[in-house]
Amino acid sequence: MYGAVIFLVCTLYASALDNGQMLTPPMGWLAWERFRCDIDCVNDPKNCISEKLFMDMADRLSEDGWRELGYVYVNIDDCWSSMDRDKDGRLQADPKRFPSGIKKLAQYMHDRGLKLGIYGDMGTHTCGGYPGTPLEKIELDAQTFADWGVDMFKYDGCYSNATEQEQGYPLMSKALNATGRPIGYSCSWPAYQGGLPPKVNYTQLGEICNLWRNYGDIQDSWDSILSIVDWFFENQDVLIPAAGPGKWNDPDMVRNLLKHNFFPPVFCR
Repeated sequence: MYGAVIFLVCTLYASALDNGQMLTPPMGWLAWERFRCDIDCVNDPKNCISEKLFMDMADRLSEDGWRELGYVYVNIDDCWSSMDRDKDGRLQADPKRFPSGIKKLAQYMHDRGLKLGIYGDMGTHTCGGYPGTPLEKIELDAQTFADWGVDMFKYDGCYSNATEQEQGYPLMSKALNATGRPIGYSCSWPAYQGGLPPKVNYTQLGEICNLWRNYGDIQDSWDSILSIVDWFFENQDVLIPAAGPGKWNDPDMVRNLLKHNFFPPVFCR
């Protein structure tokens, strides 16, 4: 199994988003770093972003003992949607790669004691070029995710500016809560603002987000992993007080397999 997600945290206690979610750091499986935006299900059916991939990983978590260890999230990242919204303006899954739809995929997770996460972006498009969730679509998309039975939402920031982010991240928090469905909320906001005060207000983040990406994306290399570890170590005096039950720093996913085997043996021990 590739790419188990663990969020590494240090904690002190302070106010947090009051939605009852992620009182402990979320754990599960995320597709992005291993499978990226592979949408070629004709020539690469085992690795393409599709409902089969996420169902297969749900089976592994539920049947191989991972669920009992706390790995309960199965998270879809970018490239899941159709290139167009439906006639009512709602996001919709790609009909060929997700023929059953996201609602049935969420139910598949729930039937196995798991939770489904999904991805969106504040810009006009996602980082991969799919329809985004700009300011005017926030309430509609939040309700759509709730109607589907989604349990966690990651809100990225490609193709958005600082002003839009300052408005949009709090608005999405409010919109998700207004649906009445408990949905964990992952914000990429600080990663787009350098990760540190004064541009990043961690007190505010703790009040609107359950976790937040602080730094750049992890890549398929040992150097990338070390750079993230170093950054968190160097800035721990700022980061530690920001975290606690329901509000976590997110150094990005943990890679359990690198394609190019960049781990030096001395570190792998």
